[in-house]
Amino acid sequence: MEDTKYLVALSTFIKFGSKALFKLKRAFSNYEHAFKAGATELVKAGIDEKIACEFIETRAKINPEAEWEKIEKENIKIVTPEDASYPPLLKEIYDLPALLYIKGTLPDGGDKSPLAVIGSRKVSSYGRQAIEEIVSMLANQGLAIISGLALGADACAHATTLRVGGRTIAVLGSGVDQFCPHTNHRLAEQILANNGAVISEFPLGVLPLRQNFPIRNRVISGLSLGVLVVEAAVDSGSLITAKLALDQNREVFSIPGSIFSPLCAGTNNLLKMGAHVVTSAEDILDELNLERTEKLLENRLIKADSPEEAVILKIITREPQHIDSITQNTSLTASSVLSTITLMEMRGKVKNMGGMMYVLAH
Repeated sequence: MEDTKYLVALSTFIKFGSKALFKLKRAFSNYEHAFKAGATELVKAGIDEKIACEFIETRAKINPEAEWEKIEKENIKIVTPEDASYPPLLKEIYDLPALLYIKGTLPDGGDKSPLAVIGSRKVSSYGRQAIEEIVSMLANQGLAIISGLALGADACAHATTLRVGGRTIAVLGSGVDQFCPHTNHRLAEQILANNGAVISEFPLGVLPLRQNFPIRNRVISGLSLGVLVVEAAVDSGSLITAKLALDQNREVFSIPGSIFSPLCAGTNNLLKMGAHVVTSAEDILDELNLERTEKLLENRLIKADSPEEAVILKIITREPQHIDSITQNTSLTASSVLSTITLMEMRGKVKNMGGMMYVLAH
């Protein structure tokens, strides 16, 4: 614990990234010696001279004991590559994090079947529907869903997993005490309350700055067997994560989208470049060689509880349909359709996508 305390102290100097921290570990017998070393010793260890001198100037303001007290007060666990709970998949990547700040739970030996799900912050109703259908089935199969707690696709992936009682992990581009965006603070609390985890390699107090997200993205892909990209524009950060996944020898999955939608331009390009096409959860399970259970297929079956429901279930699909269109294709009255479909929504059989457009639930 004593040496970890000094590792935390070193990490608070933000210009010491993981590469620098590993250099210090190799050069000194422990992190305490590295923390107390002079500029000449730091340069000899491979630290740039300017950064070494800047650290010496900053060091007087860093109190290892005080930093460790913050960790304990926030109930945060520090995990290093030597620890059993450090995710084994993350150990495989180039430039692995020298430490992880963790709120929540990371099991010893890592999650057995982790999958990253990422996409646009401006996720469309189509993208949201795709996430809800596919991720719910994957989470039901025991896959841990990893994402970045951002608005849009990330939040939808986390929330969908929680809704079916699955496990989800949020990887931040800030300190674990600085949720981004702040509107997702409640979602983070729900993740922690349901056996999930919120993790970061950034020290406490670090704000979600733009330059942090590419660093964060390599952890999202590194934690995972594969990365599913739902919607992404051509300049999306999700495509950076997809590229990192390829560099890390991970599988990349993409959901095809409209050729007319800017939000689908990036995902469609991924498909051109050889990403796996995903139209159902089974596509991912098959590619990752994960065993499917009968429960997956049972989840697709929605049984009617009345003759009216049986009529509506023959018409409604996973393609949004307006209630007027549904009514026109049945022999039921408009009031009967409305009351029946309202009950079906309450029972989780159908979902209102907005504007009285309905789809089958999953």
